[in-house]
Amino acid sequence: MEYMHRLMMENKGVLMPLLRYLPWLEQKAGQSVSTNYQGEGLAEHSMAFPVYDSTLMSFVREAGSSPLMDRNYLYVYSRNRIRTHEDERRIISGATWKDWDVLRGILSKYVLGGRVKAMLWNEGMTERIFLLVLSRMKEIIEYWDQPFQV
Repeated sequence: MEYMHRLMMENKGVLMPLLRYLPWLEQKAGQSVSTNYQGEGLAEHSMAFPVYDSTLMSFVREAGSSPLMDRNYLYVYSRNRIRTHEDERRIISGATWKDWDVLRGILSKYVLGGRVKAMLWNEGMTERIFLLVLSRMKEIIEYWDQPFQV
């Protein structure tokens, strides 16, 4: 029990800064949080680019610098045979404290992968992945420890 308490306290400290985004993620879940820039002077031969919600960018920046990131997230996907969003949601919903690294890998795909393919940030919102992973991590910690005071 002492080991679990210590492990959950450590995970709680890492997760706590990201939980302030949970109400926003619940509100915007399933919605697109980007728009294409349509500014003045954009010539017909110019390429449009996405502009993301500032709260999403703050979340991505903070999550990207947290210890929750796993640079080997592709290995998590191949080892667990995760191919679709349904696979991700199934694994997230059934995750326990033993699957903490799998949750980290799924979150990392959308946060770190979004640095190369920015569409992943929007996909993480429309497919509710950010919300589901943070909510599940919070539930796991609350099961072994006391409820969060956010």
